[in-house]
Amino acid sequence: MTAATPRALVRAQVALESFRMTADGDTVIYALRRVIRGAYESHIWRRPYRGGRARQLTRGRVRDGSPDISPDGRRVAFVRSAVGTDDAVAQAWILPLDGGEPWQLTKLKHGVASVHWSPDGRRLALVAQAGDQRFVIGDDGPKGRKPVARRLTRLDFRDDESGHVVRRAHLWLVAARERAKPRQLTSGDFDVLHPAWAPDGRRIAFGADRGPDATIHPRLQVWSVGTDARPQIRELVGLAGDADRPAFSPDGRHLAFIGTDVDDPPDEVPPALWVLDLASGQPRSLTASLDRPVGEWAWCDLLLSEEAPGPTWLSDETLSVIIGNRGRNVPYRVDLEGRAEPLTDPAIRIACAGIHAGGGRVAVSVAIDARAGDVHAVEDGALRAITRDGSTWQRRFPTVTLSELELDGPAGPIHAWLASPTAAGRRTLPTILHLHGGPTGAWGPGGTLDAIALCAAGYRVLMPNIRGSTTFGGEWVRPLSASWGTVDAEDALASVDALVERGLADPKRLGLMGLSYGGFLTQWLIGVTDRFAAASSENGVTNQVSTWANSYFGVHYNRRAGLGDPLTDAGMRALWRSSPLRNAANIRTPLLMLQSEEDRICPASDNEQLFTALKVLGREVELILYPDEHHGMKSFGRPDRRIDRMERILAWFDRHLGRA
Repeated sequence: MTAATPRALVRAQVALESFRMTADGDTVIYALRRVIRGAYESHIWRRPYRGGRARQLTRGRVRDGSPDISPDGRRVAFVRSAVGTDDAVAQAWILPLDGGEPWQLTKLKHGVASVHWSPDGRRLALVAQAGDQRFVIGDDGPKGRKPVARRLTRLDFRDDESGHVVRRAHLWLVAARERAKPRQLTSGDFDVLHPAWAPDGRRIAFGADRGPDATIHPRLQVWSVGTDARPQIRELVGLAGDADRPAFSPDGRHLAFIGTDVDDPPDEVPPALWVLDLASGQPRSLTASLDRPVGEWAWCDLLLSEEAPGPTWLSDETLSVIIGNRGRNVPYRVDLEGRAEPLTDPAIRIACAGIHAGGGRVAVSVAIDARAGDVHAVEDGALRAITRDGSTWQRRFPTVTLSELELDGPAGPIHAWLASPTAAGRRTLPTILHLHGGPTGAWGPGGTLDAIALCAAGYRVLMPNIRGSTTFGGEWVRPLSASWGTVDAEDALASVDALVERGLADPKRLGLMGLSYGGFLTQWLIGVTDRFAAASSENGVTNQVSTWANSYFGVHYNRRAGLGDPLTDAGMRALWRSSPLRNAANIRTPLLMLQSEEDRICPASDNEQLFTALKVLGREVELILYPDEHHGMKSFGRPDRRIDRMERILAWFDRHLGRA
């Protein structure tokens, strides 16, 4: 048995990134990520649906991902970049499945993000950056020299992954043969998302925000573009809210998508599965009555997914989609009349990240009961593992016991997951309250590397789904609107009280940690109580006033979350009331602050304010800055930085709580 140290865990982890099925359902193609010589390598693998040995299809010091299988099942297209280079220079490659080497399809200047086979298998749609740089005065110059200046005229000039949004992602078309030249289908000041071919191959649907005030009131809609010599763009769906992730039915009569029909939908309005009758042009919701969000909402960093999952057609009349329900991501079957039922036994504790179908068979990528993710077949409500590569690495480490709890709370039972060392039994142990981000999200049953490492060090890890968490219905989310630092704080403290009362948590050795919104609530709680012996906040929100402007989506998210803006005295006061910085003088709890320097969601400049205040006050605080990293460093950052992050968290709690 190997000690579950941060270094050992990060180096050993094999992560399932994405998968696809052949049209006949006989074969699963998937991408696996490993840490090799200090950097990530990803390769494409295949395994028979009915079982059998896995075969590695690509090799080398490369990052291969986003595989898509040709309709005849003979070729796989994928995106490849060399290890040590920016993913922006990734290109499209094609691999024959009956033997042979992969060959490079594209050499686009700004790289390729994703590939999508046409129904006849003769062409591929590509999503790739295009056009001249936006907001630039002067050329880049030789060897990537920075421009003279940037002239900003819109708010969408930055995002978390690329920093400055200098080019737009557009749709291209290329023949699936060597030396073919890609042709750009779309252009304009918008990004193309999630393209889907019509069955006749004559048009491609996609999500995009082409509105005149997209920078202030973003509103994704579904559009289509022709694939002929003179492609025209037209709107397919025009809901009051967002619409994205289109998928044509096999007979071409319907278009499924995910959306909301509420302008600026508040957090308590969940995205639903919709279907558009292409003949009448009338959209209708299939799942709104469930009061549950469609998509991957229960978090688990042991199951990576390249992008949010969309609907998958099982037949002309039936779809499958992931729905968040009570701290789980559950695959559902939904028919065109809106009848919905889970594809898996509700007793199975799963976090699902993807669904694909072929030949009447359905496969899902899921993490189950703190085990890492793999591809499973869905057969009569049961799950059968097709791949084991994503979870086998865990066998060398001590297991974690994951318990599902209902804890007493001020507004009713609080759903929670509790990770414990397997041999702990009912002993009283030092306990870490781990708060999830969002707040539109939930803890799922799939587990986290943090929980594995903390349990191995003798801690319990309590992960409550407090008010504001999704997957429990709008009535559980609504009380947090415009009320950060109120009902959420009450529930967080109540969940700890309940665990202490059960004799499972030592009240004198309590720790607290969280990322993003979880970082905000961590900072907030130590400003209103001194019951925690130590805390660790990561990429949090310190000052709601400055985050409104400094976060790349602060303006519109604040509006949807009911937090408001600082443009009036009343608005300024409301934002300041929910800012941890205003309670800095009350903070006595030792605080470890972890920050990705390139985070555009919760910027470093915001968290530096609380660090400065606590240093001036003479409090125990450390700020660790990780260069070149973004909001998701915890799961996607450079391996040595992920190791450093986890080691610092463990050392901080060991110093102030002491191991069991």
